[in-house]
Amino acid sequence: MSEIVLKGIPAAPGIAYGPSFILDKGEFIVPNRSISSSEIDSEIARFEEAVNNARREIQGLKTKITQDMGEGHAKIFDAHLLVLQDATLINAVTCGIRETKSSSEYVFFTVIRKFVEAFAKMPDEYLRERASDVGDISKRVLKHLMDESKLHDLDNLQDDLIIVAHDLSPSDAVSMFNKKIKGFLTDIGGRTSHTAIIAKSLGVPAVVGLKDATLRINNQDSVIIDGKKGLVIINPSLATKELYVKEQSKITASLEKLEDLKSLPAQTIDGKNISILANLELSSEISAVLKYGAGGIGLFRTEFLYMNRLDLPSEEEQYQAYAKAASAIAPFSVTIRTLDIGGDKFISSVQIPRDMSPFLGYRAIRFCLERPDIFKTQLRAILRASVHGKVQMMYPMISGLGELRQANAILNQVKTAMRDEKISFDEHMKVGIMVEVPSAVMMAEPLARETDFFSIGTNDLIQYTLAVDRVNEKTAHLYEPAHPAVLKMIQKTIDAGHNEGIHVALCGEMASDPLFAFLLLGMGIDELSMSAASILAVKRMIRSVKLQDAQRVAYEAMQLATGQEVEEFVNAQLREFLPG
Repeated sequence: MSEIVLKGIPAAPGIAYGPSFILDKGEFIVPNRSISSSEIDSEIARFEEAVNNARREIQGLKTKITQDMGEGHAKIFDAHLLVLQDATLINAVTCGIRETKSSSEYVFFTVIRKFVEAFAKMPDEYLRERASDVGDISKRVLKHLMDESKLHDLDNLQDDLIIVAHDLSPSDAVSMFNKKIKGFLTDIGGRTSHTAIIAKSLGVPAVVGLKDATLRINNQDSVIIDGKKGLVIINPSLATKELYVKEQSKITASLEKLEDLKSLPAQTIDGKNISILANLELSSEISAVLKYGAGGIGLFRTEFLYMNRLDLPSEEEQYQAYAKAASAIAPFSVTIRTLDIGGDKFISSVQIPRDMSPFLGYRAIRFCLERPDIFKTQLRAILRASVHGKVQMMYPMISGLGELRQANAILNQVKTAMRDEKISFDEHMKVGIMVEVPSAVMMAEPLARETDFFSIGTNDLIQYTLAVDRVNEKTAHLYEPAHPAVLKMIQKTIDAGHNEGIHVALCGEMASDPLFAFLLLGMGIDELSMSAASILAVKRMIRSVKLQDAQRVAYEAMQLATGQEVEEFVNAQLREFLPG
């Protein structure tokens, strides 16, 4: 079998080699099989046994998820269990077997497909999303009826595998935790898509935007991922394998050298200290944050607490998650971002209409201001957790003073109620905003006067500034972090914050790339927050340069006309200070 090389978008660095696993989201195709009258009772019994096996399987999975990630994340399976107990479904299948004299798998497949179609057509968004739950149930039952040893589902991962998928949603991130995954490949997506963020969080390489990888790669194909170059080699030759084994050894040796930096400060040669923090999706990832020597958590993405479940997380559940993070990371700070859903992140327990342009629609702070009941529950949980460490909070997607003042008014209502209830919280907890909308940049000075800190979210700021969908592989070449317009937006934000005496952080994916981190250092950023696995490489860069050199390079880079010119110039300069 000849070697095939695919070129995609590098999303997370590193090299991985192993068998592929196609994450198939399609449905089963079940052929019709006739049965005799004498087989009807045994066929019904076979169906009932399959349902019972599926029920036990789901119950076991629910128990495991509860142990690994908490009861909240396991509640998604309650709906699956309810469907398997639905009398209408069971009766429709048993009657269908008797009336049509067809096999139990074919009748069940026919009936369940009608259920899925009915849910998919419902006007209610929440009920429409239940179609995927019913589809998952059908696969589990059919697996037992058709004697399939393995479905293309994450639940069944047993070995170290490379996941190949058309796309991975944010809710898939929760399912990926604690799985034996060596890397990710997706047909669609860009450098800052959730696949890239998930991969960096797990410390595995990823290539996205491959267009047709799911069609060109088969299950159990031998695959090499080169996450730095964006290459995927299918069925590599012996020479290619040997080449990448050597390359992997170099990377491993380089990473081992970086380990010595874990306890050292991120300080330039001429004495400038920069705070290097980690981004966090789930409180269960804190061990990785500590492993890489992060100086705190600069972005706690709380929306992951709301995913893969049928209900909203309670105040107590959220409090426990935030308090756990605050206690574990103390004496360093944890910055909790309030709920940021919409765009490409949806949760089953809340009805959010699908917008024509989801990233421009009903999302983030806009949703929270419209749903103060949900917002206040989260604010109470964050405030309660603030007594367990150094907790900060920030609002996402603030576009101007009006939204900031509305959010703070709700926060003050919650604080007043908690004081009346004699519930303790940090009265001096800092409250900041994410600067990720161009209007916020243009209003940075007045915003800085009414907030405690800025955190620049470059993933969204770049897409809004350049009008580029950051998860669309077709426009990935237009997504330029080094675009002069983007750099000027960042510089204006840093200057406005410093002029008003507030701290300015940056928590987008730009922070995790040593090249861009070098540029940001020279632009005057106070803090960089990134995936934990990127911390040591960025720290090495900072400890190898002088602030005055970074400032000169940043100034000269800002005079260039294109993003490509900026990247080439900064890369050449950085190579002089940091050979190799």
